[in-house]
Amino acid sequence: MMQLLRSLPPPIKAARLAQELAISKRSIYRDIDSLRATGAVIDGAAGFGYTLIEDPALPPMMFNADEMEALVLGLREVIAVGDPVLAASAVDVLAKIRACLPERMRLQMQNAVLHAKRFHVRPEIAIDVAALRKAAREERVVHIHYKDVKGMVSERDVWPLSIVFMDQTLVLLTKCLMRNDFRVFRIDRISHMETREKSFRPHRVALLRDCLDRIKHDAATYRAPIKQG
Repeated sequence: MMQLLRSLPPPIKAARLAQELAISKRSIYRDIDSLRATGAVIDGAAGFGYTLIEDPALPPMMFNADEMEALVLGLREVIAVGDPVLAASAVDVLAKIRACLPERMRLQMQNAVLHAKRFHVRPEIAIDVAALRKAAREERVVHIHYKDVKGMVSERDVWPLSIVFMDQTLVLLTKCLMRNDFRVFRIDRISHMETREKSFRPHRVALLRDCLDRIKHDAATYRAPIKQG
């Protein structure tokens, strides 16, 4: 309920909270009283809606104007370009930060000057990018079905190192076990993926550093970049 009070536009009617939480309005009234008893300052009453004034679960934060703009811009960029799970998490983070700011800074956040917009449509992605991110974090081998630029389909096991948010599409940096070398895969060209039980821990961080160094070196010396697929 606290997260709903942080994120929904106030005042929030008990009926809306009951609908979101799939409980009765009577339970909402009891829960509001319980939250107030633990220190949450919640304005409003039954029939009028509720507004979270002070959130005891989150410590107070202080940012200057430029720090606030940077924070809001970064999260709005994630909302604009991230996969659905990541974008929803960025929305929740904005709500949590807003809830624990002093009133003056809350207004600054609401009226931030910078925005992140994307006016082109990204290619449709067939796989679960959140699952791919999880595999990379856990350093687990991923089996992918991939169609290259010529339309050739292949299957291979890769070590997922990083997902790069490029302007037009998302790409996956990997060590390809079939080629025994770094490879870049456009995520919209991966038709299917499975996470294997096999782990490549603790190699991801060192390999990612080497992969990025290779990319920088290739760019600086005008060499062909790391191959796709």
